[in-house]
Amino acid sequence: MEPARQKLDILCKDEVPRPVLYRRGDMPEHSCYPMHSHEWGEFLYSFCGAMEISMTGKRYLVLPHYGIWVPPGTIHQCVNNKRVQHCVIYIAWDFCIEFCMLPCSVQMSPLMQSMLHHLRDMSGFRSSDEQERFLHVLMDQLRNAPCIDSYLPTSSDEQLADLLQQLEKNPGDNRSVKELARSLGMTERTLARRCQKELGITLLEWRQRLRAIKALAMLEDGINVEQIALEFGYASSSAFIAMFKKLMGRTPAEFHPES
Repeated sequence: MEPARQKLDILCKDEVPRPVLYRRGDMPEHSCYPMHSHEWGEFLYSFCGAMEISMTGKRYLVLPHYGIWVPPGTIHQCVNNKRVQHCVIYIAWDFCIEFCMLPCSVQMSPLMQSMLHHLRDMSGFRSSDEQERFLHVLMDQLRNAPCIDSYLPTSSDEQLADLLQQLEKNPGDNRSVKELARSLGMTERTLARRCQKELGITLLEWRQRLRAIKALAMLEDGINVEQIALEFGYASSSAFIAMFKKLMGRTPAEFHPES
């Protein structure tokens, strides 16, 4: 049985006092920000841990190399299982015109990640005006960053949704796409077409993303790479490390608490 979630206060309830505002947050284990919306745009980024945002009938994951853009007026809720240290950048409505008006995952460049980590040290700025100028430069980076839909998309196709749920419950399932298609009573080509239409990516890539996300939580629990690779059915830990680094931009060791 899943433990009850601790409800947290929303970081910014009232009007944004500046065109761009930076806030830090800390979500304890099994907590949530309640369903809400506001008249300004919101960008979320995680320094440590992963959280899930539900909005417009989809779920978005805040990961170490992907932030989430929440357009003004979008009803959303944030939940997590492990502790999350994160930040939020609030952007006034007038400044959101050049941003995407649909929720999306924003791919973080090394520069953007470095800027956000610099913001975490508030003592680095001599005045709020200096910090605001810095935030406007970061806004320019956000406007031009590559965007995708949900990092781990879901499907409205009943058969495909059922298969994805099975894989989520058993990420170590190493059946080929052909075998998975056969289990649904369809050809490999038909399953591939449905995945491209519903998910926008191949089933193999979806499964790799799933494993990388699952691995993040396991690494935070102190489970070593060899054990994770074995559980996910990889022939060697090096093969798992290569996959993880390709998707997450960092090696598993960089997320391990003992590293």
